[in-house]
Amino acid sequence: MKLDPRHLEIIAAIVDQGGLTEGATALGRTQPSVSRTVAMLEQRIGAPLFEKGRRPLVPTELCQALAVEGRKIGGAGKTASAIVGTYKAGHRGIVRIGGTPVFMDGVVSSIIAEFQRASPQVRIEQSYAYAAELMSQLDAGTLDLAVCPLNPAAIPAGFSFQPVLPGRNVIACGINHPLLMKRPLRLTDIAPYAWIAPPASSPLYQDMRHVLGEIGVTDFKISFSGGSLASITNILSQSDVLTVLPYSVVFMARRQKMLAALSVRIGHPERSLGILTNGDMEVRPPIRRFTRFVESEFRNLAQLIMQQEQNSLWRS
Repeated sequence: MKLDPRHLEIIAAIVDQGGLTEGATALGRTQPSVSRTVAMLEQRIGAPLFEKGRRPLVPTELCQALAVEGRKIGGAGKTASAIVGTYKAGHRGIVRIGGTPVFMDGVVSSIIAEFQRASPQVRIEQSYAYAAELMSQLDAGTLDLAVCPLNPAAIPAGFSFQPVLPGRNVIACGINHPLLMKRPLRLTDIAPYAWIAPPASSPLYQDMRHVLGEIGVTDFKISFSGGSLASITNILSQSDVLTVLPYSVVFMARRQKMLAALSVRIGHPERSLGILTNGDMEVRPPIRRFTRFVESEFRNLAQLIMQQEQNSLWRS
Protein backbone atom coordinates (compact mmCIF):
# COMPACT_ATOMS: atom_id res chain seq x y z
CA MET A 1 0.00 0.00 0.00
CA LYS A 2 1.42 3.36 -1.04
CA LEU A 3 0.69 6.28 1.29
CA ASP A 4 0.86 9.96 0.45
CA PRO A 5 4.05 11.38 2.07
CA ARG A 6 2.17 14.60 2.88
CA HIS A 7 -0.32 12.60 4.98
CA LEU A 8 2.51 11.07 6.98
CA GLU A 9 3.95 14.54 7.61
CA ILE A 10 0.53 15.61 8.94
CA ILE A 11 0.40 12.63 11.31
CA ALA A 12 3.88 13.51 12.63
CA ALA A 13 2.82 17.12 13.24
CA ILE A 14 -0.31 16.07 15.17
CA VAL A 15 1.66 13.65 17.35
CA ASP A 16 4.50 16.09 17.99
CA GLN A 17 2.25 19.09 18.67
CA GLY A 18 -0.25 17.13 20.81
CA GLY A 19 -3.48 17.75 18.92
CA LEU A 20 -5.27 18.35 15.65
CA THR A 21 -5.48 22.11 16.05
CA GLU A 22 -1.85 22.44 17.13
CA GLY A 23 -0.67 20.18 14.29
CA ALA A 24 -2.68 22.16 11.75
CA THR A 25 -1.19 25.43 13.01
CA ALA A 26 2.35 24.06 12.78
CA LEU A 27 1.75 23.09 9.15
CA GLY A 28 -0.09 26.28 8.23
CA ARG A 29 -3.32 24.42 7.52
CA THR A 30 -6.87 24.53 8.89
CA GLN A 31 -8.04 22.13 11.59
CA PRO A 32 -10.98 20.78 9.51
CA SER A 33 -8.69 19.88 6.61
CA VAL A 34 -6.34 18.03 8.95
CA SER A 35 -9.25 16.16 10.52
CA ARG A 36 -10.44 15.07 7.06
CA THR A 37 -6.96 13.85 6.20
CA VAL A 38 -6.80 11.74 9.38
CA ALA A 39 -10.24 10.22 8.70
CA MET A 40 -9.35 9.47 5.07
CA LEU A 41 -6.05 7.86 6.10
CA GLU A 42 -7.74 5.70 8.77
CA GLN A 43 -10.27 4.51 6.21
CA ARG A 44 -7.52 3.72 3.70
CA ILE A 45 -5.40 1.65 6.10
CA GLY A 46 -8.41 0.16 7.90
CA ALA A 47 -7.22 0.94 11.44
CA PRO A 48 -7.55 3.84 13.91
CA LEU A 49 -4.64 6.22 14.34
CA PHE A 50 -5.78 7.66 17.67
CA GLU A 51 -7.52 5.95 20.54
CA LYS A 52 -11.25 6.64 20.54
CA GLY A 53 -12.69 8.94 23.19
CA ARG A 54 -9.33 9.99 24.64
CA ARG A 55 -8.57 13.67 25.21
CA PRO A 56 -5.95 14.84 24.64
CA LEU A 57 -5.35 12.66 21.62
CA VAL A 58 -3.45 9.45 22.27
CA PRO A 59 -1.76 8.01 19.17
CA THR A 60 -1.94 4.28 18.57
CA GLU A 61 1.20 2.18 18.13
CA LEU A 62 0.62 2.23 14.36
CA CYS A 63 0.25 6.01 14.44
CA GLN A 64 3.55 6.37 16.34
CA ALA A 65 5.31 4.26 13.71
CA LEU A 66 3.87 6.32 10.87
CA ALA A 67 4.84 9.54 12.67
CA VAL A 68 8.49 8.39 12.65
CA GLU A 69 8.39 8.22 8.87
CA GLY A 70 6.51 11.52 8.69
CA ARG A 71 9.28 13.24 10.62
CA LYS A 72 11.81 11.98 8.08
CA ILE A 73 9.70 13.44 5.28
CA GLY A 74 9.39 16.76 7.10
CA GLY A 75 13.11 16.81 7.75
CA ALA A 76 13.86 16.07 4.10
CA GLY A 77 11.58 18.92 3.09
CA LYS A 78 13.39 21.35 5.37
CA THR A 79 16.76 20.16 4.11
CA ALA A 80 15.63 20.58 0.52
CA SER A 81 14.39 24.11 1.27
CA ALA A 82 17.74 24.97 2.86
CA ILE A 83 19.59 23.64 -0.20
CA VAL A 84 17.46 25.79 -2.50
CA GLY A 85 18.00 28.80 -0.23
CA THR A 86 21.78 28.46 -0.24
CA TYR A 87 21.77 28.00 -4.01
CA LYS A 88 19.68 31.13 -4.59
CA ALA A 89 22.03 33.04 -2.29
CA GLY A 90 25.00 31.87 -4.38
CA HIS A 91 26.53 29.67 -1.68
CA ARG A 92 26.01 26.38 -3.50
CA GLY A 93 26.64 25.21 -7.06
CA ILE A 94 29.39 25.06 -9.67
CA VAL A 95 31.44 27.85 -11.21
CA ARG A 96 33.50 27.06 -14.31
CA ILE A 97 36.30 29.57 -14.72
CA GLY A 98 39.10 29.72 -17.26
CA GLY A 99 42.04 32.04 -17.62
CA THR A 100 45.58 32.62 -18.75
CA PRO A 101 48.05 30.49 -16.77
CA VAL A 102 50.21 33.23 -15.25
CA PHE A 103 47.26 35.25 -13.93
CA MET A 104 45.32 32.18 -12.77
CA ASP A 105 48.25 30.78 -10.79
CA GLY A 106 49.74 34.08 -9.68
CA VAL A 107 46.63 36.06 -8.73
CA VAL A 108 43.26 34.39 -9.23
CA SER A 109 44.02 31.17 -7.32
CA SER A 110 44.41 33.16 -4.10
CA ILE A 111 41.07 34.87 -4.72
CA ILE A 112 39.41 31.50 -5.31
CA ALA A 113 40.78 30.25 -1.99
CA GLU A 114 39.35 33.27 -0.16
CA PHE A 115 35.97 32.81 -1.84
CA GLN A 116 35.75 29.16 -0.87
CA ARG A 117 36.50 29.96 2.76
CA ALA A 118 33.16 31.79 2.84
CA SER A 119 31.32 29.53 0.38
CA PRO A 120 32.78 26.01 0.74
CA GLN A 121 29.77 24.41 -1.00
CA VAL A 122 30.56 26.15 -4.29
CA ARG A 123 32.74 23.93 -6.45
CA ILE A 124 35.20 25.76 -8.68
CA GLU A 125 36.21 24.05 -11.93
CA GLN A 126 39.26 25.85 -13.30
CA SER A 127 41.01 25.52 -16.66
CA TYR A 128 43.80 27.28 -18.56
CA ALA A 129 43.62 28.90 -21.99
CA TYR A 130 44.38 32.12 -23.83
CA ALA A 131 41.87 34.66 -25.11
CA ALA A 132 40.80 33.03 -28.37
CA GLU A 133 40.18 29.63 -26.79
CA LEU A 134 38.48 31.19 -23.78
CA MET A 135 36.04 32.98 -26.08
CA SER A 136 35.37 29.75 -27.92
CA GLN A 137 34.57 27.93 -24.67
CA LEU A 138 32.36 30.77 -23.43
CA ASP A 139 30.51 30.76 -26.73
CA ALA A 140 30.01 26.98 -26.46
CA GLY A 141 28.73 27.27 -22.90
CA THR A 142 31.49 25.15 -21.37
CA LEU A 143 32.80 28.08 -19.31
CA ASP A 144 30.88 30.49 -17.10
CA LEU A 145 33.50 33.23 -17.04
CA ALA A 146 37.12 33.88 -17.86
CA VAL A 147 39.79 36.10 -16.32
CA CYS A 148 42.26 37.27 -18.93
CA PRO A 149 44.07 40.35 -20.29
CA LEU A 150 42.33 42.01 -23.25
CA ASN A 151 42.08 45.36 -24.96
CA PRO A 152 38.72 46.71 -23.71
CA ALA A 153 38.23 48.53 -27.01
CA ALA A 154 38.48 45.33 -29.06
CA ILE A 155 35.97 42.97 -27.45
CA PRO A 156 33.99 40.96 -30.05
CA ALA A 157 30.22 41.33 -30.23
CA GLY A 158 28.31 38.98 -27.94
CA PHE A 159 30.86 39.16 -25.13
CA SER A 160 30.98 41.31 -22.02
CA PHE A 161 34.29 42.43 -20.55
CA GLN A 162 34.63 44.07 -17.14
CA PRO A 163 38.17 45.45 -16.56
CA VAL A 164 39.40 44.83 -13.02
CA LEU A 165 43.10 45.74 -13.19
CA PRO A 166 45.07 48.02 -15.52
CA GLY A 167 47.66 46.33 -17.71
CA ARG A 168 51.08 46.89 -16.20
CA ASN A 169 54.16 44.78 -16.80
CA VAL A 170 57.49 44.82 -15.03
CA ILE A 171 60.88 43.26 -15.56
CA ALA A 172 60.94 40.55 -12.92
CA CYS A 173 63.92 38.92 -11.25
CA GLY A 174 64.94 37.05 -8.13
CA ILE A 175 65.17 38.98 -4.86
CA ASN A 176 69.00 38.70 -4.87
CA HIS A 177 69.55 39.94 -8.40
CA PRO A 178 72.52 42.37 -8.67
CA LEU A 179 70.49 44.92 -10.65
CA LEU A 180 68.27 45.53 -7.62
CA MET A 181 71.21 47.26 -5.92
CA LYS A 182 72.18 49.40 -8.90
CA ARG A 183 71.23 53.09 -8.69
CA PRO A 184 70.39 54.66 -11.01
CA LEU A 185 69.24 51.74 -13.13
CA ARG A 186 69.11 52.19 -16.90
CA LEU A 187 67.65 50.01 -19.60
CA THR A 188 71.13 49.46 -21.05
CA ASP A 189 72.17 47.82 -17.76
CA ILE A 190 69.67 45.07 -18.44
CA ALA A 191 70.96 44.10 -21.88
CA PRO A 192 73.69 41.60 -20.85
CA TYR A 193 71.37 39.30 -18.93
CA ALA A 194 69.65 36.18 -20.21
CA TRP A 195 65.87 35.89 -20.32
CA ILE A 196 63.07 33.50 -19.61
CA ALA A 197 60.64 33.51 -22.52
CA PRO A 198 56.93 33.01 -21.82
CA PRO A 199 55.10 30.53 -24.04
CA ALA A 200 54.94 31.80 -27.62
CA SER A 201 51.13 31.81 -27.48
CA SER A 202 51.14 34.05 -24.41
CA PRO A 203 50.65 37.83 -24.77
CA LEU A 204 53.63 38.18 -22.44
CA TYR A 205 55.88 36.78 -25.15
CA GLN A 206 55.16 39.75 -27.43
CA ASP A 207 55.49 42.07 -24.44
CA MET A 208 58.97 40.71 -23.72
CA ARG A 209 60.07 41.23 -27.31
CA HIS A 210 58.74 44.77 -27.14
CA VAL A 211 60.71 45.47 -23.96
CA LEU A 212 63.91 44.13 -25.50
CA GLY A 213 63.26 46.29 -28.54
CA GLU A 214 63.05 49.32 -26.25
CA ILE A 215 66.41 48.39 -24.80
CA GLY A 216 67.81 48.09 -28.30
CA VAL A 217 68.71 44.42 -27.88
CA THR A 218 68.12 42.31 -30.96
CA ASP A 219 70.49 39.43 -30.21
CA PHE A 220 69.25 38.32 -26.79
CA LYS A 221 69.78 35.04 -25.02
CA ILE A 222 66.84 32.86 -23.99
CA SER A 223 67.91 30.53 -21.20
CA PHE A 224 64.49 29.00 -20.55
CA SER A 225 61.16 29.04 -22.36
CA GLY A 226 57.63 27.98 -21.57
CA GLY A 227 57.03 26.39 -18.22
CA SER A 228 54.57 27.13 -15.47
CA LEU A 229 54.65 30.15 -13.20
CA ALA A 230 56.08 27.92 -10.46
CA SER A 231 59.02 26.86 -12.63
CA ILE A 232 59.63 30.43 -13.79
CA THR A 233 59.60 31.65 -10.19
CA ASN A 234 62.07 28.97 -9.08
CA ILE A 235 64.50 29.75 -11.90
CA LEU A 236 64.31 33.51 -11.33
CA SER A 237 64.94 33.09 -7.60
CA GLN A 238 68.01 30.91 -8.13
CA SER A 239 69.71 32.69 -11.03
CA ASP A 240 70.31 36.11 -12.57
CA VAL A 241 67.93 35.69 -15.51
CA LEU A 242 65.11 38.12 -16.17
CA THR A 243 61.62 37.96 -17.59
CA VAL A 244 58.53 40.09 -18.11
CA LEU A 245 55.60 39.48 -15.78
CA PRO A 246 52.46 41.38 -14.84
CA TYR A 247 53.19 43.48 -11.77
CA SER A 248 50.13 42.02 -10.02
CA VAL A 249 51.76 38.56 -10.20
CA VAL A 250 55.03 39.83 -8.73
CA PHE A 251 53.12 41.77 -6.08
CA MET A 252 51.11 38.71 -5.00
CA ALA A 253 54.35 36.69 -4.72
CA ARG A 254 55.94 39.16 -2.31
CA ARG A 255 55.16 37.04 0.76
CA GLN A 256 57.16 34.16 -0.69
CA LYS A 257 60.20 36.47 -0.88
CA MET A 258 61.28 34.99 -4.20
CA LEU A 259 60.46 37.65 -6.82
CA ALA A 260 61.15 41.34 -7.24
CA ALA A 261 60.55 43.97 -9.92
CA LEU A 262 63.29 46.19 -11.29
CA SER A 263 62.64 49.88 -10.64
CA VAL A 264 62.63 50.86 -14.27
CA ARG A 265 59.67 51.93 -16.33
CA ILE A 266 58.83 49.96 -19.43
CA GLY A 267 56.04 50.29 -21.96
CA HIS A 268 52.76 48.70 -21.00
CA PRO A 269 50.35 46.93 -23.31
CA GLU A 270 46.95 48.35 -24.24
CA ARG A 271 45.33 45.59 -22.23
CA SER A 272 43.50 45.30 -18.95
CA LEU A 273 42.94 42.24 -16.88
CA GLY A 274 39.22 41.67 -16.74
CA ILE A 275 36.30 39.30 -16.41
CA LEU A 276 35.07 38.02 -19.76
CA THR A 277 31.60 36.51 -20.09
CA ASN A 278 29.15 35.44 -22.75
CA GLY A 279 26.60 38.23 -22.92
CA ASP A 280 23.79 35.84 -23.84
CA MET A 281 24.47 33.27 -21.13
CA GLU A 282 22.23 32.96 -18.08
CA VAL A 283 24.04 33.97 -14.92
CA ARG A 284 23.30 31.47 -12.15
CA PRO A 285 23.39 32.64 -8.50
CA PRO A 286 26.79 31.09 -7.58
CA ILE A 287 28.36 32.63 -10.69
CA ARG A 288 26.91 36.03 -9.82
CA ARG A 289 28.20 35.81 -6.26
CA PHE A 290 31.65 34.63 -7.36
CA THR A 291 31.94 37.37 -9.99
CA ARG A 292 31.08 40.07 -7.47
CA PHE A 293 33.62 38.65 -5.05
CA VAL A 294 36.35 38.64 -7.72
CA GLU A 295 35.56 42.23 -8.69
CA SER A 296 35.74 43.33 -5.06
CA GLU A 297 39.04 41.54 -4.45
CA PHE A 298 40.59 43.10 -7.55
CA ARG A 299 39.47 46.58 -6.49
CA ASN A 300 41.32 46.07 -3.21
CA LEU A 301 44.34 44.65 -5.03
CA ALA A 302 44.47 47.58 -7.47
CA GLN A 303 44.56 50.02 -4.56
CA LEU A 304 47.36 48.12 -2.81
CA ILE A 305 49.38 47.93 -6.03
CA MET A 306 48.98 51.66 -6.63
CA GLN A 307 50.29 52.40 -3.14
CA GLN A 308 53.25 50.07 -3.65
CA GLU A 309 54.13 51.69 -6.98
CA GLN A 310 54.03 55.16 -5.50
CA ASN A 311 55.96 54.27 -2.34
CA SER A 312 58.77 52.07 -3.60
CA LEU A 313 58.74 50.62 -7.09
CA TRP A 314 59.25 53.78 -9.12
CA ARG A 315 60.93 55.94 -6.50
CA SER A 316 64.30 55.70 -8.25
